Amino acid sequence: MKRALDLSIALIGMAILSPLLGVLSLAVLLTSGKPAIFRQVRVGRDGRLFIIRKFRTMATLPGAEGGSFEPGNLNRVTAFGRLLRSSKVDELPQLWNVIKGDMSLVGPRPEVPHWVTVYPERWKRVLSVRPGMTDPSSIEYRDEERIIGGSLEPEADYGKIILPRKLDIYEEYLKNQSLIRDIRILADTFLRVSSDMVAGNSLRPGALRRTNG
Repeated sequence: MKRALDLSIALIGMAILSPLLGVLSLAVLLTSGKPAIFRQVRVGRDGRLFIIRKFRTMATLPGAEGGSFEPGNLNRVTAFGRLLRSSKVDELPQLWNVIKGDMSLVGPRPEVPHWVTVYPERWKRVLSVRPGMTDPSSIEYRDEERIIGGSLEPEADYGKIILPRKLDIYEEYLKNQSLIRDIRILADTFLRVSSDMVAGNSLRPGALRRTNG
C-alpha cells in the first residue's frame, strides 16, 4: 500500500510540477552554469547504493558526487541556491527517485556512505525500509546547515551530536510508522517549511551552543 501511494503521488507530482521543474532547471543554468541537477551517491534500502537527485544549490566541488560531505559549509551556496534551499524545492527532483523505487515520500533520510559506516548496526535497522524525501528528522533539522555552521568543529559535532539524534528519530519512526502518520508528516513538512519562509528561515537559538563555549 505504501509503495502504491508513493508511486501514485510521485507520478502525479511530476506531471503537475514538470513546468516548474523546467523553469527551475533553466534558472540554475542561467545563474550558476551547469549542471542544473546535482547527483550524489547515497545508501538506500538494505545498504544498496543509489544516486540521489537535487537541484544544484552550491558551486561545484570535485568529489561531491561520490559522497563527500562538508557539514555546515554554506560558503559555496549560490544566491539562487539559498532560495531553493529555504523553500526546499531543491529536493523536488527526488520524486524521480521515488518513481524508480530508490526512495519513499516519507522515511529516514538517506545518508552518504561515510556516515553510514560510523554507526553500522543502527543503520542496518534503519535501512530495512526505503529512505524518504522527508521524515520527522527533516522537520527538526530543517535548518541543520545553519545550526552546525556555527560550530567550531562541524564534522565532529555532526557525527557525535546530530547524527545520533537523527538515528533516534529514524528508529522511533520505524516503530510507529503508518500511512496515516506518513500523511501527517508530509503535511507537517509543508507547514513548517512555509512558516520558516515567512519568518525568514532564521537560525534557532541554542543549537550546539556547548560546542562553541
